Amino acid sequence: MRKILLGLIVLIIGAAVAGYFTLRRGDIPHATLDKTYASPASKFIDMGGGVEAHWRDEGNPNARPILLIHGFSASLHTWEPWVRELGGEYRMVSVDLPGHGLTRTPEGYRPSIEGYADFIDAFMGKIGLEHAMVVGSSMGGNTAWMLALRHPRRVDSLVLVGASGWREESKEGAEEEPLVFKLLRTPLVGPLLMNLDNSRLVRGGLEASFVDKSLVDDAMVARYVDMARAPNHRAVLLAITLNRDERALATKEALARITAPTLILHGDQDNLVPVGGATLFRDAIPGAQAIIYENVGHIPQEEIPARSAQDLRTFLKRIEPEAVGGVPLAAAVPHAN
Repeated sequence: MRKILLGLIVLIIGAAVAGYFTLRRGDIPHATLDKTYASPASKFIDMGGGVEAHWRDEGNPNARPILLIHGFSASLHTWEPWVRELGGEYRMVSVDLPGHGLTRTPEGYRPSIEGYADFIDAFMGKIGLEHAMVVGSSMGGNTAWMLALRHPRRVDSLVLVGASGWREESKEGAEEEPLVFKLLRTPLVGPLLMNLDNSRLVRGGLEASFVDKSLVDDAMVARYVDMARAPNHRAVLLAITLNRDERALATKEALARITAPTLILHGDQDNLVPVGGATLFRDAIPGAQAIIYENVGHIPQEEIPARSAQDLRTFLKRIEPEAVGGVPLAAAVPHAN
């Protein structure tokens, strides 16, 4: 009996090991990813320390600049609908954070929100963008408000789209978090999962981000899965999930120091960053305005691009009256540091 039981255990372990190696996926070379996901607008810039940032400079080159920061595991592709909606009126600059998209990231890179804010500051300096309206989605929103605190001269105005940063325990609806994120934060499961074909879990996480789940197609799932397999990206993504409790948290005292005009956009069906965070940001940042979208999920710029872009346009026109000839006043006078 013992021999039979032992044999069964060996078979189970063997099957598990065989299954792991069957589903295991290696890195995808940057050259391969570039062929699929780079665009004619794609540019690369050496940021030092082994980081080469992928970015795009689109829209009206002579217009007011808007800097766009994507969220966790996403890429600058999330802003393509807004570029189409607003590119005729504004200069649209987007960038992939280290460990994301097509940005080259060295082995051992240690991600943090403060580090990402400093990266954006350095990136703006590298491309000669002294200041801009700064827009951040989800973790990119966390990065955006941190940028406003650490490097306020860069931020003319601030837009937080489904932005994160408040203590998890204060968020309502956290129990609805997608399974893929719960698994990634499990110390024993996360490292194994990151090396497997997790397309089905990624699809589930993306579908949880939208009310209109038809927006999640095979191309979107493939983009998220493929870009996570860029060299060293999986280690960065895993570090972010496992160390999320160590990140800098939003507080009323800190956010009260933000002086930039601020707009907050949030879907009321957001399962990743519950809508209560929008109220906290609105109440903490002086003069902030919040718009809550009914029956919209975590990514308004993709789910309702025309409506959310119009709200951004209205906000800009309100805070920046136009001078003669349609040139925004903020672009016509020197920026005060």
